[in-house]
Amino acid sequence: MCPEITEGVCTVADSWTAQAQQIALLKPDLVIASVPYQEKALAEIMKCGARFLGLAPKSLADVYADIAVIAGVMNANGEGERVIENMRSEIDSVRSRTKDLSRLRVFCEEWGKPLIASQAWVAELVEAAGGEFVGNPGKQISFADVEELRPDVIIAAWCGVDDRVPLEKIIRWRDWENLPAAKNRRVYCIRDEFLNTPASTLVSGLQALAAAIHPERFPQVGGLRRIESIE
Repeated sequence: MCPEITEGVCTVADSWTAQAQQIALLKPDLVIASVPYQEKALAEIMKCGARFLGLAPKSLADVYADIAVIAGVMNANGEGERVIENMRSEIDSVRSRTKDLSRLRVFCEEWGKPLIASQAWVAELVEAAGGEFVGNPGKQISFADVEELRPDVIIAAWCGVDDRVPLEKIIRWRDWENLPAAKNRRVYCIRDEFLNTPASTLVSGLQALAAAIHPERFPQVGGLRRIESIE
């Protein structure tokens, strides 16, 4: 959640693949985990016997609050405040640069099968980056419903896949070749942790979103990959 605070911290796994034995070997005073969760991973965390702080933010405001909580636990309140202020400042800066730009319709997905729209904090970032988030954040949606939304830009950021989403294949499998985003090659992959990890890394996700939505105003950045061809 807060990579700037590292003293006394060890990252063993995530809330999807955690194993009790792996955690217990470290004899932690506290285990912190955040969304996305998998039920069996939560069971493993609980089994290790350490105190557990589980976080489930839904909005940017929740992300800021969770960073403050973690900073407090680590006796790093000042650093936590700086992280939050830097995030807010970066987001406000991008928002001010996009407020008068055209609003493209943007569909963001955090998983492909079943198809699930990205979380509410991603919708906030899309708005700041000059887009209009389409679909219900965090909810499952059908391929046909996305077709009806007619997105101008499609962003795929699948949990646990880093930047390896097969863009060409998903457009073909879903018969999305006639969507505006596909016709104009406005289909992108953004690294998983840039949008799905509720932390200061969301600023990198915002920069990638801005470059995807308004490439005429924002430079291309690392962690953003565009579809090569539509067959």
